[in-house]
Amino acid sequence: MSENSPVIALASELISRPSVTPADEDCQLIIGQRLAALGFDLEPMIFSDTTNMWARRGNQGPVFCFAGHTDVVPAGAEHAWTFPPFEPTLSGSYLHGRGAADMKGSLAAMVVATERFIAEHPDHRGSIAFLITSDEEGPFINGTPKVVETLEARNEKITWCLVGEPSSTETLGDVVKNGRRGSLTGDLTVFGIQGHVAYPHLAENPVHKAAPAISELSAMTWDQGNSFFPPTSFQISNVHAGTGAGNVIPGELLVQFNFRFSTETTADLIKTEVTNLLDRHQLDYNISWKLNGDPFLTADGDLVAATIAAIKAQTGRAPVLSTAGGTSDGRFIAPTGAQVIELGPVNATIHKVNERVRADDLDALADIYQRILERLLC
Repeated sequence: MSENSPVIALASELISRPSVTPADEDCQLIIGQRLAALGFDLEPMIFSDTTNMWARRGNQGPVFCFAGHTDVVPAGAEHAWTFPPFEPTLSGSYLHGRGAADMKGSLAAMVVATERFIAEHPDHRGSIAFLITSDEEGPFINGTPKVVETLEARNEKITWCLVGEPSSTETLGDVVKNGRRGSLTGDLTVFGIQGHVAYPHLAENPVHKAAPAISELSAMTWDQGNSFFPPTSFQISNVHAGTGAGNVIPGELLVQFNFRFSTETTADLIKTEVTNLLDRHQLDYNISWKLNGDPFLTADGDLVAATIAAIKAQTGRAPVLSTAGGTSDGRFIAPTGAQVIELGPVNATIHKVNERVRADDLDALADIYQRILERLLC
């Protein structure tokens, strides 16, 4: 590791900006200046409170796109951090700071990899693009979805998209995400009649009414998954009923649950099965749904092949392809027809106090990104 590393220098500059969702704090301005010097056309896209940037070099296909976000989650209690969260610190072999792993380190590696690639291949084929948002960690409304809508409206297509999410588990490049499960949230209200616990015949307890249905939902097998995805899972995340008084039968039961689902089913099929089950139990209820994203998969193709080859050339090891984990902005890009993978540093400390990343890993990540560009655009 070198303290003079351009990747570490840029990552440190970005980390020093307290860009908690949806703030960008001029991170995109810093990145944009670097890209403009390479001949990228910059297109800021600001939607409500969210800052986005679409940058592109070239006007021909195929289009290779780096996708990432400048926003970070809150630091939490700063006194719990060994080093101030927004004061990037090199200590030992690690770069410390909020966003070091998720994902300002990846953004820095992308920029430096692109600079080096263009210096060596100024007349590369196709186009290179950057899609950057400040709304990935937040409600994901005015960020990547809006940018993708804009690009789709003018038929501007991405061929290959590399999302810089921290995909690695133990060592850099050991895991590449080539898809993600879908996510569907349900908010269920079951209605009863509030009353005194001593007079249950004058009330109707919605908890008692709903318990068999909830038990059946939690025990159901939704599908068997497939070679890329585990079976669909159902998890209850929040439950609330009652007034807080110990002698009052509640009048409503609120249950929030989430499905992480595979390509073996769809959000509509899940909704139908849930409502059929609730109706069969003769509940008086209301339910609302939020589709956070459909599942997507890049099973094979040029991008996967180039990524595997680049990691193997850099580390000597082939990565594992995985669809595990939460959601990412890749779910908004994949439906356009783009091949999408996620590759970034080790994710052991993301969203935690004392977030950090091995500095050498960021330098190596830039080398891997550059190798991918060379395999696809040379």
